[in-house]
Amino acid sequence: MSDQVILSCSRLTKTFGGEGLVVPVLKGIDLELKQGERLAIMGSSGSGKSTLLHLLGGLDKPTAGSVMMDGQELSALNEVQRSSLRNKCLGFVYQFHHLLGEFSALENVAMPLLIGGETVASASQKAFEMLQAVGLEARIEHRFGELSGGERQRVAIARALVTKPKCVLADEPTGNLDKKTAEQIYELMLSLNQDLNISLLLVTHDAQLAGKMDRVLLLDDGELAN
Repeated sequence: MSDQVILSCSRLTKTFGGEGLVVPVLKGIDLELKQGERLAIMGSSGSGKSTLLHLLGGLDKPTAGSVMMDGQELSALNEVQRSSLRNKCLGFVYQFHHLLGEFSALENVAMPLLIGGETVASASQKAFEMLQAVGLEARIEHRFGELSGGERQRVAIARALVTKPKCVLADEPTGNLDKKTAEQIYELMLSLNQDLNISLLLVTHDAQLAGKMDRVLLLDDGELAN
């Protein structure tokens, strides 16, 4: 882990509602994530964990405060620039894998590269190599319905990592998996974090997994605490 800060936020605030009914979800969050660092954020359901992840990933705009991604402030960028920076710097893994059912595992993993402008040949080769890394080289032509839950999540992880992002944001990535498969996915993510020196920011209810991270923060009543 280096001292380079990959992702950070300052006084990050998010409220919902209006016309007299305002619900504060995040209340001035300060956070730094360094290159190669593994950080877990825990909290009860509805505490704002997913909201925080969406703001850090540039998928939503804060009510107040700022987010810095790879040295650039997101609010200073237009939507095209934010999307380009997100595609280059971040990978996302969700509880629901969001694979495209009409495409094969290889095509799903290649998609971020194609969106980024790479040729089909280059994107396909990199996608194959990443599927190898997650142990799915024998399943590259299989589609959504032909993959198990664990295999689908491995494809989602490969898709998140294929652009060689500086950081992966993961929101309850094993919430729909059985305990054994969940443990395998966790170990895979931690291994890839070490091998590729990619920062990992994980939202989870799993205290056992959180204990394997470098740091654990608790989100409670809109504020972060150690």
